[in-house]
Amino acid sequence: MENSENKIGLFSLVGIIISAIVGAGIFNLMKEVANSASVGVTILGWIVAGVGMGSLAFCFENLNNKRPDLNSGVFSYAQAGFGDYIGFNSVWGYWISVIIGNVAFGTLLFSALGYFFPIFGNGQNVPSIIGASIMLWVIHVMIIRGLDKAAMLNTIVMIAKLVPILIFIVCILLAFNKNIFMTDFWGNLSSNGTRSTSIMEQLKGTVLVTIWVFIGVEGAVVFSGRARKRSDVGKATIIGFSAVTLIYATVTVFSFGILSQKQLQALPNPAMAYVLEAVIGKPGAIIVNAGVIIAIFGAWIANTMLAEEVAYQAGLRELFPKIFTKENKNGMPINSTFITNMIVQVLLLSFLFTDQAYSLLSKLSSSTILLPYTCVALFQLKLTRENKEKFFSKNILVGSLATIYMFWLIYASGLMYLVLTILALVPGTIMYIYVKRRNSERIFTRAETYIFVVAILLFGYGIYMLPGVI
Repeated sequence: MENSENKIGLFSLVGIIISAIVGAGIFNLMKEVANSASVGVTILGWIVAGVGMGSLAFCFENLNNKRPDLNSGVFSYAQAGFGDYIGFNSVWGYWISVIIGNVAFGTLLFSALGYFFPIFGNGQNVPSIIGASIMLWVIHVMIIRGLDKAAMLNTIVMIAKLVPILIFIVCILLAFNKNIFMTDFWGNLSSNGTRSTSIMEQLKGTVLVTIWVFIGVEGAVVFSGRARKRSDVGKATIIGFSAVTLIYATVTVFSFGILSQKQLQALPNPAMAYVLEAVIGKPGAIIVNAGVIIAIFGAWIANTMLAEEVAYQAGLRELFPKIFTKENKNGMPINSTFITNMIVQVLLLSFLFTDQAYSLLSKLSSSTILLPYTCVALFQLKLTRENKEKFFSKNILVGSLATIYMFWLIYASGLMYLVLTILALVPGTIMYIYVKRRNSERIFTRAETYIFVVAILLFGYGIYMLPGVI
């Protein structure tokens, strides 16, 4: 791991963040937002999401500087602040979220290819699963050849996928129609063919859409132990977050100046293709669909890197079994990468048996990420209160905003996401108990025992509620 060839610089760290965040979601984002809110509330939604996720990004930056001993901070912050059991649940939730996201990338990639090659259909047929499986192991081989090579490939793909997005942005800015944009600005949705909805209800729906597209903002922190310069981690987090927020907000808000809210709602997937088609004709759809393919491929690479690295770091911190820490001659965590991709492979096969698998897995991916993020925000508050030093007020404010935002998301997500999160997290305790016994350590502290009992009760409640929420 000390080999400089296995260290990555600022540009590659930014590339990991942007590739992890900018996946397929951006190409349908204007439609999803339009289904929830008018243009005025969409702007408010991005402000709320920007402040909330921006506060979380600043938490990552501050904690990276204050606790450089905590590599892969997403879960090590939870472990350092709240004990091994909370730390384990944080890394388990994060790992599950990223793995399930990779399953979605597999099917979405071949759904996009179906635009050019109809054999792949909606991405959930046998040819798509075979193609996704081949792509999965091609990415596997790319990554285990070395972090520097994988990071460079990811950076190249990141640049390539930004090209069609930038073309889209330039085109909609040039074709922007103020009259269309200002029509029904605050969302008297009855004029758009749907029931009238309050601004607060619209805002709630918009916030739920925007949070999921920010998953990956922690990318640089996950690789903090492999960064050439520790200071690059914080810089990359802020640069990556700012760039993606600007891109997301521009793509969604200015699309309301091309088509009305009702028209955006009715667009097929990917919606961006049809918005651009309305501006420049058929080439617009071709450009965007090509962009979808490149974007998903890049996000798949970046998220595989995040998944194997976080599991490897969990092994080093004795939260996952030691098998996850084995490295190959290139200094890459070979077992962690293989186990991660084998789980993705099995989940890809699940699409042979049910058409509902993608829907359920995507909900799980979204819900399980909230615990790790919430722990980061809470650890920011705890560390700041314990160490009253320079910028105390700023760090308390950042931590408070991030914490409030995370709890708001948990509340706004609703019962379904809470139930799915409980069902996903609790079974992981089996691995936690195994590791603790293997290391001859005490399994639970007194406080953790209470947490475990409550978790088991909630798990039973989740099983009972499951049929009614999926």
